[in-house]
Amino acid sequence: MSRTDEREPNHDQTIVFIPEGDFDATFEPDDGLVDDAKPDLEERIREGIPPAKKPPESDLYRYTEQEEKFLFTDDVPEKLEDVKRVMEERAGFNASFDAIARDMTYGGKPTSLYYLNGFVKDEVLTMIMSRLSLLPGNTLNTEAVRKLFEQYIPHIQVDKLDTMTEIIGKVLGGGSALFIEGERSAIVMDVKSLPQRGTDEPSVEKVVRGSRDGFIETLLTNVTLLRRRLKDPRLKLETMQVGRRTRTDVCVAYIQDIADVSLVKAIKKKIEALDIDGLAMADKELQELIIDRGWNPFPVVRYTERPDVAAYHLLEGHVCLFVDTSPSVIILPSTFFHHVQHAEEYRQTPFVGTYLRWVRYFGVFASIFLLPLWFLFVLKPELRPMVFTFIGPQETGRIPILAQFLIVEIGVDMMRLAAIHTPTPLASAMGLIAAILIGDIAIKAGLFVNEVILYMAVAAIGMFATPSYELALANRLVRIALLVAVALFGVPGFAVGTVLIMLMLISQRSHHTPYMWPFIPFDGKALLDIVLRRPFPTQKFRMTLTKPQDRTRMAAKIGLKKK
Repeated sequence: MSRTDEREPNHDQTIVFIPEGDFDATFEPDDGLVDDAKPDLEERIREGIPPAKKPPESDLYRYTEQEEKFLFTDDVPEKLEDVKRVMEERAGFNASFDAIARDMTYGGKPTSLYYLNGFVKDEVLTMIMSRLSLLPGNTLNTEAVRKLFEQYIPHIQVDKLDTMTEIIGKVLGGGSALFIEGERSAIVMDVKSLPQRGTDEPSVEKVVRGSRDGFIETLLTNVTLLRRRLKDPRLKLETMQVGRRTRTDVCVAYIQDIADVSLVKAIKKKIEALDIDGLAMADKELQELIIDRGWNPFPVVRYTERPDVAAYHLLEGHVCLFVDTSPSVIILPSTFFHHVQHAEEYRQTPFVGTYLRWVRYFGVFASIFLLPLWFLFVLKPELRPMVFTFIGPQETGRIPILAQFLIVEIGVDMMRLAAIHTPTPLASAMGLIAAILIGDIAIKAGLFVNEVILYMAVAAIGMFATPSYELALANRLVRIALLVAVALFGVPGFAVGTVLIMLMLISQRSHHTPYMWPFIPFDGKALLDIVLRRPFPTQKFRMTLTKPQDRTRMAAKIGLKKK
């Protein structure tokens, strides 16, 4: 009898293993088995032979000597037929519909062109092929690669590579590889045209006055927008690839003579040490991999989609991380107060900018403490000051107040999620239904009290006024925790909860940087910059937070260039 597990695996056979365990005599063979495997399984069932034990994963398939030759080779084969086998085994050019191989003869030499159809810019590649087709016979009989590279390919982004790993990486990234019969290297042309949208203003960082461009999902476009604002030759944009499968491009941006050298080295070291499948979720996965904060809800990095904001932080000594396929840029290091500042403050006069900053601070404070304080005064009326005697519901609803708050909190989150998933023309109608019909009917039915809806609306507005979306969500969780603490323990619950939250913020670090700086540790001058939006002529020095090599931002007297 021929046993299934003793067969020699090859391309034309399917091997089926049954999980180890008690044998079930009623086992039905899978209809998907190949014909020659079914009789053996049926024979095992009839004779009561235990199922075959699954061998180690390394023994599931053995490559033939020829397959190993093409799959694991890194040298460029001289024969185009061997090149084809390598590209099929390693890059899937025999299985993927968008992987194109084009065989042609140029200058008397057979050649093969490999590229991915969706990436190639048709006009440029067609122009190059048309020029090569005009080469007279015997032109490429000797030193074909050198002649093509130096004389006959009229393109600015051309490279000569000698290893298949590099060549395949370039092709999968959008390049085109040209192999020549008898040559041990290939010409790689960067003629890709990535699908991308326009550089429109980010929807979450809008300003009344200022630039209207924003980062998009293409790395090259993003660094170009940054270069447009920083023409400093010391601006460094170092790229590396992360992920064995995705090979995502990550760019570390910094100004060489401003940024802290140890900070740049530490960030680059962490990125280079990553050994993962890939960064499918781009910047967020990278942030969690290099700055592990566990279940802490507060954001430890700042995100921005505005080129001017990224340029401003680079001038302050920060490091920016660009991740291909993401419009968000990571700014390191960042503190709590970086998340409550907005570009609009710097687009207005210092006085107006300071006023807008204080209004925003009040909104952040209200989003955290307004509901817990009101709830505390309701539970402990004796704590209310005389001027706040109006605080408290005139009528009690059928639902306990804590439950009302929790239901409304969940309702607001549901509205936010519904707005994200609702088509734009229907979003306004959805908001009217949720805000007017549901809220009004709930109050008239006696389920909720008016003040719960009122203060919840104020807290929600404060949350939406928070510039950082991540901080706004964290503040909402803190608000819910304080509400529960007040309901369970009253005044001690509010006090202890507030202290615990402050301790958590104080103990937090953003890449070895105190999260509550300049409040703790205290820095008076830096704290003044947090409270006030000072005029630019008075900001002569960079903040000490980033430990810049050059702290001077401008000359002692305005109008005099620094020698």
